[in-house]
Amino acid sequence: MNQFIIADGSQCIGCRTCEIACATAHSGGAAVTTQNFAPRLKVVKTSSVTTPVLCRQCENAPCANACPTGAIRYLDNSVQVLQSLCVGCKSCVLACPYGMISVSAAPMAATATRPAAYRATALKCDICSGRDQGPACVEVCPTGALKLMRADELERRLKQLQRHAANGALPGLGA
Repeated sequence: MNQFIIADGSQCIGCRTCEIACATAHSGGAAVTTQNFAPRLKVVKTSSVTTPVLCRQCENAPCANACPTGAIRYLDNSVQVLQSLCVGCKSCVLACPYGMISVSAAPMAATATRPAAYRATALKCDICSGRDQGPACVEVCPTGALKLMRADELERRLKQLQRHAANGALPGLGA
């Protein structure tokens, strides 16, 4: 089962600290500027709710199924984009039911036969794969609105809901 990050809109204050942490974690050590600010989550604000929206790390990911080059794969219990295989075709953007994939221009190094150029590649939440501290957005959220959900946590919550239902309590109806 894929792990994913879940947001609790009732706890989100819209500070966008998670967006900054995400962009910084994926900047490759470069300073984050307006030109390279590319968070892989978006804080959505409406008149009644503010909440971060992230990739749901789908089990049968439409983005992976739509990718013609196989650049989107299941790795490390999440759906990852292998940048070296991505051709920037945007098929994944159209396939994502949550609108959480974007395409960004990444700089390419100049060679003897080609001047410096840009290459379009897909960007999506990778749950900060390879980052020892876990997802940067979860780590910095001042209200704890973001939580990393792993298979064991989902199983625990499922059993809790089942016990609640067996005792006659229905979600949203109290007790």
